[in-house]
Amino acid sequence: MTPTDPRAYPQRPFLAVSAAIVRDGRILLVRRARPPGRGLFSLPGGVVEAGETLKQAVIREVHEETSLTVEPVALAGHREAIVRDAAGRVERHFVILAFACRWRAGEATPSEEVAEAVWLAPDQLGGLATTEGLADIIAAAMRQLTT
Repeated sequence: MTPTDPRAYPQRPFLAVSAAIVRDGRILLVRRARPPGRGLFSLPGGVVEAGETLKQAVIREVHEETSLTVEPVALAGHREAIVRDAAGRVERHFVILAFACRWRAGEATPSEEVAEAVWLAPDQLGGLATTEGLADIIAAAMRQLTT
């Protein structure tokens, strides 16, 4: 993190979105290339921009991070990511709305933010270093897309 990072030491939480993308019964997981989640497997996503709907943000972020085209179907849940520094100050704070999405086109390719992209069955998460609550979000997304 650099002192000029606009998301460091925020005055208020940032609103973000993520996408649990399903293709042939598998979920796309990305391994983060940058802090704060560097090395962890998670869902693609990022911060909502001003004037953008949540669904527009999901579509844009997924395409920027993976080159995929997706269709957001339903909200699958939410998470709060709060990171504190050694002095206990809030260094990062994100409220993340996770969407269940259907894959529509493209092949997942890494980007500046994504070191690796893999399609896994939901029961293959065990043993992976993941962001907190990932399995619960994936389970909720699978329910949304199969009902």
